[in-house]
Amino acid sequence: MSIYREYDIRGIYEKELNEASVVRIGRALADKIDGEYVAVGYDARSHSPILFEYLTQGLNAGGKTVLDMGLVPTPVNYFTNYQEWDGITPSASVMITGSHNPSEYNGFKITIDKLPFFSDDIYALGRECEAMDMPQITERKVIKIDAVSRYIDFIVNAFQHLKGMDTRIVYDCGNGVAGVVTEDIFNRLELHAKGLYVEPDGTFPNHHPDPSVEHNLEDVKALLEKEGDIAFAYDGDADRIAVLTHKNNIKGDMMALLYSMKMEKPTVIGEVKCSQVMYDELTRRGAKAIMYKTGHSNLKVKMKETGADLACEVSGHIFFKNRYFGYDDAIYATLRMLELIKEGIDLDAELEKLPKVFSTEEIKVETTEEEKFKLMDTIKELLKNPPVDFPTIKDIITVDGVRINFEKGWGLVRASNTTPVLVTRFESTDAAEAKHYEKVINELILKAKESL
Repeated sequence: MSIYREYDIRGIYEKELNEASVVRIGRALADKIDGEYVAVGYDARSHSPILFEYLTQGLNAGGKTVLDMGLVPTPVNYFTNYQEWDGITPSASVMITGSHNPSEYNGFKITIDKLPFFSDDIYALGRECEAMDMPQITERKVIKIDAVSRYIDFIVNAFQHLKGMDTRIVYDCGNGVAGVVTEDIFNRLELHAKGLYVEPDGTFPNHHPDPSVEHNLEDVKALLEKEGDIAFAYDGDADRIAVLTHKNNIKGDMMALLYSMKMEKPTVIGEVKCSQVMYDELTRRGAKAIMYKTGHSNLKVKMKETGADLACEVSGHIFFKNRYFGYDDAIYATLRMLELIKEGIDLDAELEKLPKVFSTEEIKVETTEEEKFKLMDTIKELLKNPPVDFPTIKDIITVDGVRINFEKGWGLVRASNTTPVLVTRFESTDAAEAKHYEKVINELILKAKESL
C-alpha cells in the first residue's frame, strides 16, 4: 500500500511497480472511468515503456482502449484531455513518470474527466488492487496518437507574437522529457535559445532533474553568465520550472506576482508555503489572493472550484487558467515569462520594488509515516498554550498544517503528503526574527516528539 500516495502512485520499478501490481492498477482504474478511451504517455525512464505495456493490459482487461502518445512531458499528457483525436475525446489520461525522483522510481499521475484522481480515491484504488486476483489478459487495444506535434503547434500558434525576439535564452532539460518539445518550439518561434542536457535519458547522467535544488542549477547558471539574458530549468517530467536572471532565482510565488501583472484583477491561489509578500501585494493591486493546501492536485481542484486565473507553488508548479487550461505546465510558463520580457517588464526591477523579507528554504524534519500526522495534532494542541517565551501569535492558519502569523513574519509546519517528514519554512522582515521563529518552532516540534 505504500505506493499509493496523496497525489499519485509512486514506487520502485520491479520491487513495487511490476507486472503483478501495475496490471491490477490498470484493471481497477478502468472501473473508475466512464468512457472507453484513456490517453497514456510516459517519461524518459528506461522502464517507462515496460510499465506502459503492463498498464495497457490492465486497462484493456477493463474494457478500455488506450491512446498511446509515447514519450511526452506531463503537460502534453494533460493537454490530450482537451483535444479530439479523429472524433475520439479521452475520458482520462495517465502519465507514467517518476517526476524528479531517482531513476529507479516510477509512477502514475492520473486525470479523469479533466480533474486529478488523488487522495482518498487513490488509497481506495490501492485497497481494491490488493484484494484483486490477477486479471485475464485480453486483446491488445491501442491507438497511436501524435500528441507532441499537436501540443507544439498549439504553443507555437499561441505565442506567434514572440517570434524572433532578441532575448538570449539558455535552458536546462536535465535529460528529462522537456527536450521532446523545447527545441522545436524555440526553433519555430525563431528564438535565440541554447539548451543543456536536452536529450531524454532516464539515468540522468549529468545531474538530478530537480530545479528546486540549487546544486542542480550550477551548469545552467554558468551558461547564463556567459551566453544568456534569462535561464530556465525543468524537472524530470516538465511540470515544474526554475527561472533565473543574472540577479535572482525566481521562486514560484514571485513568478505568480510577475505573471499576474498583465491580468485584470485576477484571482490567484497560492499554497501555504508562499511568501506573505505575494498575498499582500496581490491584495494591494486589487487581485483576489487565496491561500490553500500544497500539492498540484489540490490546487487544480481549488482552481476549478473558485474559477481562479492562476495558481502557484513555491517549488515551481505554475497553473494558468488565464488563456490556458488550468494545469501546471513548465513549457507554457516559459513562454509566458518571455512574453513579459517582450512587453518591456524588467523582472529584476519589479522584484526589487517588493518589500524585503528573509525566507528560509523548505527545512525538512525527519519522522515516520505513522508519526507525522500525530505530531501535527500534538503541535496544534501545544499552540493552544504556547511556552512563555514564544513570540506573540497574531493568528494561526490551519488550511494545511499550521502557519503561525507573528508580528514580523510567520512560521509553517506541515506534514508532507509524499514523504515521512515534517516540512517547515520561516519568513520575516527581520533576518534575526526569521531565525528566532525557526528556533522556537523547532523546540515545539521536539517537545511534540517527546510526548509521543
